[in-house]
Amino acid sequence: MSMSTLLIRLAGPMQSWGLKSAFELRNTQLDPTKSGVIGLLCASLGRERNEPLNDLTALRMGVRIDKPGDLAFDYQTALNVAKADGGKPDTQLSHRVYLADAAFWVGFEGDAVLLKKLHHALLNPIWPQFLGRKSYLPGIPLVDPHDACLELPLDLALQQAPRMQAEHEKVAGTPVKYIIDSEAHEGTEQRHDVPLSFEINHRAFTFRSVKSSWGLVDTEEVLYV
Repeated sequence: MSMSTLLIRLAGPMQSWGLKSAFELRNTQLDPTKSGVIGLLCASLGRERNEPLNDLTALRMGVRIDKPGDLAFDYQTALNVAKADGGKPDTQLSHRVYLADAAFWVGFEGDAVLLKKLHHALLNPIWPQFLGRKSYLPGIPLVDPHDACLELPLDLALQQAPRMQAEHEKVAGTPVKYIIDSEAHEGTEQRHDVPLSFEINHRAFTFRSVKSSWGLVDTEEVLYV
């Protein structure tokens, strides 16, 4: 059966894809997590936290890193934070790590009917869209309004996407990194970022296998970000 692919553009001044964040330290992966991007899809769809995620987690995901960005640190202070024991509200300090000026292509491969529904939701979101954290907004439209989905497998769709770059950059002919869902075997990496539930008190995740590689972009088309 032929597969279709939906391509999503994740580019902005700030984005963060936390995998092991907790309490005072909010960290980030160097590329988008499957849980983070599925969360973005759920917000666009207006899907509640207690609704099933099976249809989204079953999609095969791939990432192309056009601009890795720079790791940056943000120090935040929150006043009058309520305590679980009902005690006097306190001041809470947190260190937040984010990616500055990064740009990624994310592809989802699967059934064309579902992908077209997701494309429509990304263009017409029910809830606000953000790149990992609520204050990190997309710098460009998340999808091409005209291409609902491509009749291409995930690997080829990612290779043929326009190169995202700043206007002053000269990156033609330089390789980019691909990270794509793969069957578990030697040379793959395990990532614990497939969401089973987003419910506040019952958040749960499982593993997936990904394979990383370097390759060229199979087009001269450029998208300035």
